[in-house]
Amino acid sequence: MAGLKFNHIYKKYPGGVTAVKDFCLDVKDKEFIIFVGPSGCGKTTTLRMIAGLEEITEGELWIGDRLVNDVAPKDRDIAMVFQNYALYPHMTVFDNMAFGLKLRKVNKEEIKRRVEEAARILDIEHLLQRRPKALSGGQKQRVALGRAIVREPAVFLLDEPLSNLDAKLRATMRTELTKLHKKLETTFIYVTHDQVEAMTMATRIVVMKDGIIQQVDTPQNLYDFPCNIFVAGFIGTPQMNFVNCRLVGKNGDVYLNFGENMLKLPADKANAAELKDYIGKEVIAGIRPELVHDDDAFLNSNPELVVPAHVDVTELMGAEIYIYFSCGEDQNMVARVSSRSTVKPDTDIKVGVDTTRVHIFDKDTERCIIH
Repeated sequence: MAGLKFNHIYKKYPGGVTAVKDFCLDVKDKEFIIFVGPSGCGKTTTLRMIAGLEEITEGELWIGDRLVNDVAPKDRDIAMVFQNYALYPHMTVFDNMAFGLKLRKVNKEEIKRRVEEAARILDIEHLLQRRPKALSGGQKQRVALGRAIVREPAVFLLDEPLSNLDAKLRATMRTELTKLHKKLETTFIYVTHDQVEAMTMATRIVVMKDGIIQQVDTPQNLYDFPCNIFVAGFIGTPQMNFVNCRLVGKNGDVYLNFGENMLKLPADKANAAELKDYIGKEVIAGIRPELVHDDDAFLNSNPELVVPAHVDVTELMGAEIYIYFSCGEDQNMVARVSSRSTVKPDTDIKVGVDTTRVHIFDKDTERCIIH
């Protein structure tokens, strides 16, 4: 078992392209850590540097107590699961899972024991004599996982392993992977662009953009305390609403002013030292969709938090409804409300905004001023 340490890792390609910049991270032993970010942010490149499939341009990579910059991939004690499964079509499931062990000259009894044990963990014992073409997408993914498990590596690397599966199977496999991690008690490093996968499985998430780490934290802390607009917008479904507004001080209170609308901030936020220099200035308010309410109970008890809105579209999501509305001339927002809501498209309504958990960002730097 092993943790990993990244000391100022860079990946530079010919022509001046830097894919990963000053990557510093400590991954604890047995942690399930997920690299998340949009396409081209450097997450897969980082994973491939861990595997030894990409050369590290600068910095040091430690796996356990070994510096592995110049260690061959086969000697790093890692196993990688790819997006496209990479199974040999002419081999049975058993032979696919056993292939790496045979190359290492492991004896037949040990190979049989490891393959059968992995198949039992993954519930694919009945598939061992089939070939890949006779398997579903989910079964192929389990075989690819099984091939990694039999290696008994110190670190598992998973590169978007669920992206080829349908939505229902992805949800099932997320649960299976979480259970598998607990059972194996091994370090998992997982790459995805899907923030739902990251939020549901990770012990910690690394949010990346343009090859640079933006924030590293637990899923809940990333959601509640994003460090900048990028992280705030990337984590959460539907995406956080961002409202261009001005901070206005009035009679000892502080308001968010956008268009003709005024939203009063609670006293703890209004009196925060971090906001003092921003009174009278333009800022960006970040409002989660679940903080926008359309129910009479909230509207009647919080008149200073109510603004007029025009409903453009509603989406019934089963247990809840997404209301897409415009507030003022050019401010589009979304609310996540109870499925009991009777709001209809193309109507004018009132909505209330719970400002106790609003985030306020600096308009120039996009860093969070206050949560």
